[in-house]
Amino acid sequence: MTLDRSAGLVETARALAAGEVSARRLVEECLARIEATQGTLNAFRVVRAEAALAEADAADAELAAGVRRPLLGVPVAVKDDMDVAGEPTAFGCCGEFPAVAEDGEAVRRLRAAGAVIVGKTNTCEFGQWPFTEGPAFGATRNPWHPGHTPGGSSGGSAAAVAAGLVPAALGSDGAGSVRIPASWTHLIGIKPQRGRISTWPRGESFQGITVNGTLARTVADAALLLDAASGNDPRDPHRPPPVDVLGAVGRDPGRLRIALALKPPFTAVPARLDPAVRACVVELAEKLERLGHTVEAADPPYGQIGLTFVPRATAGIAERVAEAPFPALLDRRTRGAARLGRLLGGAPLRAARRAEAVLHRRIGGFFASYDVILAPATAAPPPRIGALLELGGFATDRAMIAACPYAWPWNVLGWPGVSVPAGFVGPGLPVGAQLLGPAHSEPLLISLAAQLESELRWHERWPPHLGEAAQTPA
Repeated sequence: MTLDRSAGLVETARALAAGEVSARRLVEECLARIEATQGTLNAFRVVRAEAALAEADAADAELAAGVRRPLLGVPVAVKDDMDVAGEPTAFGCCGEFPAVAEDGEAVRRLRAAGAVIVGKTNTCEFGQWPFTEGPAFGATRNPWHPGHTPGGSSGGSAAAVAAGLVPAALGSDGAGSVRIPASWTHLIGIKPQRGRISTWPRGESFQGITVNGTLARTVADAALLLDAASGNDPRDPHRPPPVDVLGAVGRDPGRLRIALALKPPFTAVPARLDPAVRACVVELAEKLERLGHTVEAADPPYGQIGLTFVPRATAGIAERVAEAPFPALLDRRTRGAARLGRLLGGAPLRAARRAEAVLHRRIGGFFASYDVILAPATAAPPPRIGALLELGGFATDRAMIAACPYAWPWNVLGWPGVSVPAGFVGPGLPVGAQLLGPAHSEPLLISLAAQLESELRWHERWPPHLGEAAQTPA
């Protein structure tokens, strides 16, 4: 027996445990799909063909011996900002990087669950932008419309899952970098509580705004991967109490008070919600009302939260640039952001970090009136390939804020958010919505997302361009 690309993480793990398929067969088919699409979709920076097959053989031996682990023998991918022993961690940068000696903590936990890491997916340079392009690897394309970006910075992971190359993948989210590509490729994207999935060997990635998260076609698949990857290194500064997110799938969320928040948070440049995207999010709100929830328009008291984001983001880039082995090869925009980060890395950064507690109290008070926030994941559909690649620093920032003004406040707060499909606009371009909650609210958000999924069945729809994506880009 074999499984086709529509089999998700939960089904693949079940079939392996039942002896219906071998890990080697699954990994061979996964590698064949990657090879067939790499010249067009270009989802992967590193493909671990030989190592993955060896890991699959070892998993088959364990399965035959009666060993059972949550992901034993299941092929998955991780973003190229995560350390995989024996592979380079280039994080979207140009140059030949040395292989790292040890797995990062998230990868270590995936291996402990039995997963086979088939490769590392493409990301823009240091994960800064909502597109996945650059001179280091070219352009990663959207399986739904190959002429458009899958988003970023976890665009390679999103493209790989949306095209069925792997059943699920890890990404990272520092300003929406899981939720944005999830929304633009019709996926579930979970940005968990800060520290839920360790970012070790970096205790805090980008001054604490970046967390690791999951991308999958179904809520259950994303939750299973989140449970498998969750946990901490003893040296992690953020160690939230454990939660069982897979157990929340199928659980009745109860009748919830939901705030429909359509106004973009404070930004330094104008941002406008595309009317077609707005209509999709409003339709999702109406579906929630029909499911028995109370939905009303209300915007969180964000204030000037952006002033706390910029110092943390740019100081984080400055830290990465200081470690870069080939600084001369970095994008001019990266070098400009690092210069700003060095200027803001003293008193402004300390003030930004202190402000988080104030924001927790103020925005946390909003959840006395509401259980969940429903907001757009992005303000616009995915742009065309190359639309932002050659812009200058300020023009890139303007375009990025205009398209994606909704996701980053939850990175400042460190709280969970789940991106869910909200429909299609224009020529069939996917867009999404966010379910946002207070600290440690992943189970509630997951139960609500699963309730929506059971009604809307969004995972049953596949990209119509999969065939042509494997042949020629639009």
